[in-house]
Amino acid sequence: MNVLRTLIVLSVCIFTTFNANSQNKEKSDIELITEVLNHYIEGTANGEPDLLKIAFHPDFNLYTTKNDSLWIRSGEKYVSNIKKGKKSSRVGRIISIDYENNAASAKAEIIIPNWRVYTDYFLLLKYQGSWKIVQKSYSYRTYSKKEKN
Repeated sequence: MNVLRTLIVLSVCIFTTFNANSQNKEKSDIELITEVLNHYIEGTANGEPDLLKIAFHPDFNLYTTKNDSLWIRSGEKYVSNIKKGKKSSRVGRIISIDYENNAASAKAEIIIPNWRVYTDYFLLLKYQGSWKIVQKSYSYRTYSKKEKN
């Protein structure tokens, strides 16, 4: 009986130590960057502007070309166009992430079925302990007939 009690106490101690260590594990930079990008993807797809406010730096802008001219859009305006609770058919996925120290770049693909495929390029910076999207450049193409089928 003493041996059984000792095994139970020892098992509880090992489990408690293992559980405490796993809970204290900090997320890697890749995990944190992925989380920020997923806030963007989920926020735009599910009508959650608050997720975008977490992902984006308040001064961020979007860049693209329109009619062969540079077109700069305010990030604040972009976020304000996301209607809370209005889900869209957007489907996003992260294609790549590259980082060094406190700077990162990422690429994502956003598909709006039967309309467009967007390619988003992000610049992220880590400051005050968290990653933020500070700039987004994007391009798009229309769905091809092959993709529509």
